[in-house]
Amino acid sequence: MRKSSQSEAVNSESVIYSEFSNALSNPVLLGVINMSPLEGTIVMEISGNLAYSMIDRLLGGEGEPLDKIRDYSEIELVILERIFTICVNLLREPWQNVVSISPRLERIETNSQFAQIISPSETIAIITINVKIGDVEGLMNVCLPYGVLEPVMDKLNTKYWFSTMQDKDNKSYNDAIESLISKAQIPIKAVLGNSSISVNDFMNLHVGDVIKLDRGIDEELDIFVGNIKKFAAMPGSANDNYAVRITQILKEEE
Repeated sequence: MRKSSQSEAVNSESVIYSEFSNALSNPVLLGVINMSPLEGTIVMEISGNLAYSMIDRLLGGEGEPLDKIRDYSEIELVILERIFTICVNLLREPWQNVVSISPRLERIETNSQFAQIISPSETIAIITINVKIGDVEGLMNVCLPYGVLEPVMDKLNTKYWFSTMQDKDNKSYNDAIESLISKAQIPIKAVLGNSSISVNDFMNLHVGDVIKLDRGIDEELDIFVGNIKKFAAMPGSANDNYAVRITQILKEEE
């Protein structure tokens, strides 16, 4: 049976390299990647359960991780080198809008004592990716040192990226903008009604007091998207939660 795989970027942060390297345990799985023509190397870490799962799958198994983590054999390292090479080659396309790179896997480190690939005090950006293969889930970390990024730092912003995309392909640019906007979170509120009371009455409110609103129970409610009144709706419930049913879409001038 074929097992599905998926990945999702879950976090990105800026730390010094020693914070990352000190958290590593043995055996570790680090790919040291040359980012030519950028100077220096970046580091890609794959969690042990993911690594053993991929090895098992490539050797004809069900893709199950080991019950107990152990050192990698020579044969397993050869397989992992192929996996790292595939991941490294995938870096070309996303970097294309910033700089044309020819990434190359230099070596694999499995001992955390030899993980001082980058200066301990150097600032790095860590992108954490959650990878799921079948039922096995684990993390992949990509460490980008400041020294590698410094020559192209001014290009690492969305304004530059989108302007470059627009010059190359207007349709892709529009699709990307539309996709980002569609995922944006917007606040929606339903206003049950309004009322005005004196400060003295407000100060004397107690539990159980009733405030009369200017809206009847059979009247439509105003639904605001941000600060714009966009819909009219009737109150109700759905699955034991308060809800509203949209009755009309209001034009902007209304």
